[in-house]
Formats: sequence, C-alpha cells, structure tokens
Amino acid sequence: MRFRTLKQLADLCTSEGLTIAQVMLADQSHESGKPPEYVFDKMRAYYQIMKEAVTKGLTEDTTSRSGLTGRDAQRVASYLTTTEASLGEEACKAMAYALAVSEVNASMGRIIATPTAGSCGIIPGVFISSQQRFGWEDDHLVNGLLCAGAIGYVIANNSFVSGAEGGCQAEVGSAIGMAAGALVELRGGTPEQAMHAVGLALKNTLGLICDPVGGLVEIPCIVRNGFGAVNAMAAADMALAGVRSVIPSDEVVQVMYEVGTAMPEKHRETAKGGLAQTPTGRKIMKELNLKKKS
Repeated sequence: MRFRTLKQLADLCTSEGLTIAQVMLADQSHESGKPPEYVFDKMRAYYQIMKEAVTKGLTEDTTSRSGLTGRDAQRVASYLTTTEASLGEEACKAMAYALAVSEVNASMGRIIATPTAGSCGIIPGVFISSQQRFGWEDDHLVNGLLCAGAIGYVIANNSFVSGAEGGCQAEVGSAIGMAAGALVELRGGTPEQAMHAVGLALKNTLGLICDPVGGLVEIPCIVRNGFGAVNAMAAADMALAGVRSVIPSDEVVQVMYEVGTAMPEKHRETAKGGLAQTPTGRKIMKELNLKKKS
C-alpha cells in the first residue's frame, strides 16, 4: 500500500483527485496482483453476505447455543412499528440491523468480520440502513466497503483490531471509525472530513474494555454493536457538519495503541474482569460450565 497513515491516505486522494475507495481499489489490486474488477466483485460478494445476515437476524430464530442472547434485533424492529423511537426511525433501524448481524454471528450464522466477528454488525447496520434511506445502488456501498477497508488497514497496522490485544476499543472502536469515515465518503464528504470522522469516532471509545461474559461473543458484545452503529452515524454527521477532530486522527489511533497496551490482561477478552466477573457474570459462567459437563 502507498499509505500507512490516515493523513497519507487523505493526501493521496487530494493529490490524485481520487476518493478513498478508488485509492484502496487501485492499491489492493496492485498488492494482490488481481485486476480491479476481481477485487470489486469480491467486495460485492461480501456485501451480499452482510445483507443476508441482516435479513436472517430480523426474520429467523437467532437464539445462541448458550441461550443467553437472540431476537433482540427483532424486538427493536417491532418497537419501531409501535411507537416513535427516541433516536428517530433511521438511527434506530441502523441499531436493529447491527444487532441482527451480531446475533447471527452469536448463533453460528454466516457474517463478514468487519474488522472482527465481535464487531461484525456495525458496518452492515450503518450501510444497509443508509442504503434503504438514500436509495443507493449496491455498488455505491461496495465503494463504501473499500473506503472502510482502507481505514481499517491503517488502524490495524498502527494499533489493534483485536479485543485480546487492545480491548473492545480495538474491535468495536475500530468498526465505528471505519463505518463513520466510510459514511462520510458515501454521502459526498471529502477525504479530510472522513478522516475527522474516524478521529471523532475513535475518541469516543478509548479505553473500552473487552469483558465477554462466559468468554462468549455475546454479552455485552451484541449490544455494543447496536450502540456502535448509532455512534458511527453521529461521528459522520459531526464531520459533515464541519466538526473537526482537534487531535489528529493518526494521533488518536496511536493513543488507542497506548491505552490498549496498558490495559490489564483481565480486561482483554479473558473474561477475568469487568462484566464477566460481576455476580451475575460469574453465575452465568458457572451455569455454562455445568451445561458442558452434563
């Protein structure tokens, strides 16, 4: 890749008169040795899987094998039909879709890791609800995935995208930043605005621990995906309105690395701390262990 930082990425776009998606497509094609059409078609297939996961999460039984989670996306969708959501219909729909995909993951369905399975609902939640709202063609959203991928590439190579390495800020936080920056570009914002959206999004999740109850990607992972979709939309709107990340986004990524490195092991996907070690969390863990033995 010709870029390693978000600033380099934005500068490339400016100097070449290209979008982030166009830069990423060209660079990915060069790196992989595959023609741009092949790369784009692969991303198109990924987007179809995301749409299928949303549909499945909203229409089928998503009860997880543990029995701890399932059908919350359907509860939110049903709520939308009976009352006016405090968030408004569009944000609430994005939240429901994000929950849907995350519940499909927890029930062993097919998803696309964006950037991980634990954060798989955020980008689909934002993208698919926005597509329905604005009437975009699928290929426009495929460009959004390329844009999100470029942002994720930078974060992964300068910080973390794994909860075991850097806490939930690395998984859900990165996904929020990727979705926010991509949504800015999808809505016609500049590369600079997209980078500000990333910084605004990441700052809002710094220090978020990874504390899965029972060691499963369910509690609190699924609801964090729902909240994450809403946060991504908020960061995109701020950036499009002209709000800037006073701390440059690349510096925010570096802080995420520093915070993740300093995070205690018990708060990095070990289930040894946080919500996993509350009285209820320990009770659930004990019950799960008993199930395994029976």
